[in-house]
Amino acid sequence: MGSKTFDFSLYAITGENYHPGRELKHVMEQALRGGADIVQLRAKDAPKREVLEQARMLRELTAQYQVPLVINDHLDIALAVSADGVHLGQEDLPLAEARAILGPDKIIGISTHNIAQALEAQAGGADYIGVGPVYPTGTKPGRQAVTTAYVREAAERITIPFVAIGGITLDNVDAVLEAGAKRICAVSAIVGSSDPAEACRAFKHRLREYEALSSPDSASKRIRVNGRDEWTHAGTVQELVGQYGLQGQRIVVELNGVILSKDAWGDTPVSEGAQLELVHFVGGG
Repeated sequence: MGSKTFDFSLYAITGENYHPGRELKHVMEQALRGGADIVQLRAKDAPKREVLEQARMLRELTAQYQVPLVINDHLDIALAVSADGVHLGQEDLPLAEARAILGPDKIIGISTHNIAQALEAQAGGADYIGVGPVYPTGTKPGRQAVTTAYVREAAERITIPFVAIGGITLDNVDAVLEAGAKRICAVSAIVGSSDPAEACRAFKHRLREYEALSSPDSASKRIRVNGRDEWTHAGTVQELVGQYGLQGQRIVVELNGVILSKDAWGDTPVSEGAQLELVHFVGGG
């Protein structure tokens, strides 16, 4: 992608072994509905023609949600389906050769496991880097975890976007965010979840919460949502609902003890100290 602006907060990677019996398209669409900002197709052991078919399906799906699609390793497949870019490991095609093939407008991400690799990728023109595995993970068997120490070092020294990856779950993501990560990648915690959309919403909520707490500004307001103190820039209830990725969902909003009709959300301001309950209904009935 070169000089183009490129950023994201929640990165979802495919992993069919984590959801046996559920179709890849259904699982990844749920992740997109929940707020995944970028999708990577990773199918290390699949036949190439199968990867191509999956890539075609995901290209169509991600285009519907206006989310970038990145292909792991396979530059030819990325080009064949007009994917937005590729993700490469340390043992894959070198960054310079990949850029020469793909051109300046495609995204190239690089996996890194130490600060030297990160600085090299940054200097070489990577659009983003992966920092990990932060914790032991089944997607990288045998690779030693880099721990949050490397996340902290990357936050201090890397200027391009970096995404923390590897064994990250809702139970340990707070420690990763406290170390300075602003972007999170999860595999099993999203696609292995019984509700990938809700898992993504929960990750996005944590990301927004840490972003607001780390840099509240004059436009931020402290409010209380579902019993938790948070910061928000939302001017109206409608904007707040969007902030939580709940647009189009069946929810009831209570503001300062009063239930609001949906028609009033766009005209109702969110003020400093407001107390809200957002009740999300799932399923039929």
